[in-house]
Amino acid sequence: MRLHRLDITAFGPFGASQSVDFDDLSAAGLFLLHGPTGAGKTSVLDAVCYALYGSVPGARQGSGQGMTLRSDHAAPDTRTEVRLQLTVAGRRLEITRQPPWERLKLRGKGTTVDKAQTWLREYDPTTRAWKDLSRSHQEIGEEITQLLGMSREQFCQVVLLPQGDFARFLRADAEARGKLLGRLFDTRRFAEVEKRLAERRRATEAQVREGDAALLADAHRMQQAAGDTMELPELAPGEPGLAEAVLEAAAVARATARELLTIADRRLTAAESARAATGRELADARELDRLQRRFAEARERAARLAERSDAHRAAQERMERARKAEAVAPALELRDVTDSEHRRAAAAEARARALLPQALADAGAAPLAAAARRAAEELGGLESARRAERRLAALVEERAGLDRQERADEEVRQEAETWLADWETVRAGLQSRVDSAQEATTRAEQLAVQRDPARRRLTAARQRDRLTDDTEAARQRALAAAEDAVEARAHWLDLKEQRLHGIAAELAANLTDGTPCAVCGATQHPAPARKTAGHVDREAEERALTAYQTADELRAQAERHLGTVREALAAATAEAGDTPTAQLAEEAEELDGAYTRARATASGLHAAQEELRRAEGEREQRVAAQQQAAVRSASRVAGRDRLEREQALLEEELTLARGAAESVTARAAQLERRAALLTDAADTARAAEDTAQRLKDADARLADAAFRAGFDTPADAAAALLDDTAHRELQRRLDAWQTEDAAVRAVLAEADTADAARRPPADLTAAEQAAADADRRLREASSARDAADRCRAELDRLSAHATTSVRRLAPLREEHTRVARLASLAAGTSADNERRMRLESYVLAARLEQVAAAATARLLRMSSGRYTLVHSDDRSGRGRSGLGLHVVDAWTGRERDTATLSGGETFFASLALALGLADVVTDEAGGVRLDTLFIDEGFGSLDDQTLDEVLDVLDALRERDRSVGIVSHVPDLRRRIHAQLEVVKGRSGSVLRQRGAG
Repeated sequence: MRLHRLDITAFGPFGASQSVDFDDLSAAGLFLLHGPTGAGKTSVLDAVCYALYGSVPGARQGSGQGMTLRSDHAAPDTRTEVRLQLTVAGRRLEITRQPPWERLKLRGKGTTVDKAQTWLREYDPTTRAWKDLSRSHQEIGEEITQLLGMSREQFCQVVLLPQGDFARFLRADAEARGKLLGRLFDTRRFAEVEKRLAERRRATEAQVREGDAALLADAHRMQQAAGDTMELPELAPGEPGLAEAVLEAAAVARATARELLTIADRRLTAAESARAATGRELADARELDRLQRRFAEARERAARLAERSDAHRAAQERMERARKAEAVAPALELRDVTDSEHRRAAAAEARARALLPQALADAGAAPLAAAARRAAEELGGLESARRAERRLAALVEERAGLDRQERADEEVRQEAETWLADWETVRAGLQSRVDSAQEATTRAEQLAVQRDPARRRLTAARQRDRLTDDTEAARQRALAAAEDAVEARAHWLDLKEQRLHGIAAELAANLTDGTPCAVCGATQHPAPARKTAGHVDREAEERALTAYQTADELRAQAERHLGTVREALAAATAEAGDTPTAQLAEEAEELDGAYTRARATASGLHAAQEELRRAEGEREQRVAAQQQAAVRSASRVAGRDRLEREQALLEEELTLARGAAESVTARAAQLERRAALLTDAADTARAAEDTAQRLKDADARLADAAFRAGFDTPADAAAALLDDTAHRELQRRLDAWQTEDAAVRAVLAEADTADAARRPPADLTAAEQAAADADRRLREASSARDAADRCRAELDRLSAHATTSVRRLAPLREEHTRVARLASLAAGTSADNERRMRLESYVLAARLEQVAAAATARLLRMSSGRYTLVHSDDRSGRGRSGLGLHVVDAWTGRERDTATLSGGETFFASLALALGLADVVTDEAGGVRLDTLFIDEGFGSLDDQTLDEVLDVLDALRERDRSVGIVSHVPDLRRRIHAQLEVVKGRSGSVLRQRGAG
């Protein structure tokens, strides 16, 4: 990588545009970058780093995505920009970067922020023109990182060699060296390997412990199943031999369980045989007891039958008399029925005769029938008069209906005439309401169009009045903030200038004898500067700067707020105009009132139209009703005359037919009642005579039947009869006695029952107790056998599960052993790792060995062949080894720690180490050639001879076509190095002055 040109605008301390021609500076191989403290030497290197990576080293990046990189000396309309031309991997590129920029708005007040911009171009030698490659931050960053082969941190360590860091590297312990080398060589992957191995070891160990815990749980369950016959191994999960011990204990427990099962089987067989014998004995005892009780019960039943023998014979005799009386039963039933009919007929005759006139009360059936026929003949002659009476009633009702219709039609005519007399007045009033509502609708629509603009103007006017006051207040605040910012800036610049004048005293306060001066490098300080009264230190300057930045931010916020308020005021004024707010409010209120009244009137339009349509329809209906009533009145005159003539004829006929009765209907009712009474009396008289004759005949037949059945009188036969319920009950008693007698005789005739009765009584209790004891022993034996079988099955199942678990865990145990060995080896805790060196430290030790070899080639020249850097992997104290760095002194032949070097020796040793590290990192990055290097400070600690030797080494870099830039305050270097880049600071910002090799 070779730098060609750097252009800086408004960056860091450089307020204006500055340029650096690295081709001119690199012509001599060595060039010097110098200037007073705070002028901006480091800012030049920051610009190179920012152009390549989009950020600057360390804390100088600040916050705000690069907005702090802008120069405070730059003009407001000048944008910060860094442009770098370089050649890398045979390609000439140009990178341009612009950080975010807060600028004034082009229109209106306030500020806006422009986003960061990046351009990448490549020079085409064929066309001799620049070609655009990309404008993407991400793409450009990836392209540059890939071409350089190193990150920003590596670039700052390799190309911008910070000597202070390498001096600390020489004196640091192994851990500090490891951190720096880890950042440079990116050995995170090896640390990640250590971490992954440790995590894998913990994971496999947890899995093994989990498997062993499950195995121990199975062992505990086997112990619970086996009882006291199994002993568990006294081992914890994860300890060696646990699986074998568990399986061995399980095998012993299974063998014991099988032996116990065999014993339980034999006991169960013996218990079953004993249970069968006692069962047979119990069955025999129960059968003997049953037969003995059966014989005793039969003897008792026979004795009870003998006691009831007399009652049985009486029941048989009663049943025999009832059978004889059954032959007389039909005659008895016929006589009872005939007697009931005669009594009912006599009673009906008496009731009918009581309703007859006295003259016919004792008449016979024939005279009563003749009188009934005469009354019926007279009733038939009144049928024509009855029809005439019904027609007369209909005529009277019809005439009444005609009168009602006439009165109704007269009312309709009068009501129609009254309503139609006011029709024109009503119609005019309704039409006026419709016209008024239509006009109000049109007026409401016009007012609605006018009302919305008036409201908007009123709202804008109110906002205009409010924003007028806000604008004045915001202007006053912005003016005050601007004055505060100007005063704060002037105060800060004054303090800064005072501090620069007394910077020598501030630097001298940190000087100690024997320590090199940061400005000149001398170790003796005969006359250090002293602080005077009113000295301004760094803290005071920073407080003033912070106060200025705060005041400037407040000023910017006040100006942005003022611009926002002015924009809102202009918009409100454009909408409302110059009309006063009160006048606009009065106009808007008048429009609202008129609109409300118009809407209220217009809302009645539909109702008025509907009412007008209803009134017109009602008028048509009333005119039609008036005409129809007149037509009906004319037609009713002829009908009324016809009805009057017919009514006169019917009244004359009815007067003759009704006689002394009130009406024909009343006369007919009298005749109908007389005929019905006479007919009923004649019928009942004949029925009474017939039933009396049938009763006499029934009595004769009953007496004859009782005599033939053997009874003295019909009453004796009736007493011997039984009803169905009594007959069934008596027959049931006779049948039950015969059945019981047969059953008892059958039981007493059984041979086995009689034989059992002759034997001693059965001892059923003793037999049942013996059987119960046998059952209990059988259940206990069966339960013991089932328990032994379950124990055996459970142990087999758990043993199989444990065996499967051991087989499944076997590969995991092997993996855990292998991973644990590798993790311990990589972490440096294994006994096989004699030097306790971690994997990352081992890799870094190899890199450090390469760096020491590369640095020694230059250190020999700088120290006139005296010193050599060597890598040491010895352990220091109780720590781990691998990153030791020693120096071999050829004058004494002794090897000692680098911390024992003097100030000057430390400088050129660290310089040699930095150059060697640059070579190794370059090779590590893929062999990218670094043609431009920068070395920062430290030359003041060298004497003249050593300085010549160091410069000779740096000058020898030209042989490899490299250029080296030295950043230093040492005045002697200005005489020795002709190519120089001077940074000159001033109140308006720093500027660059370049002088080439010529």
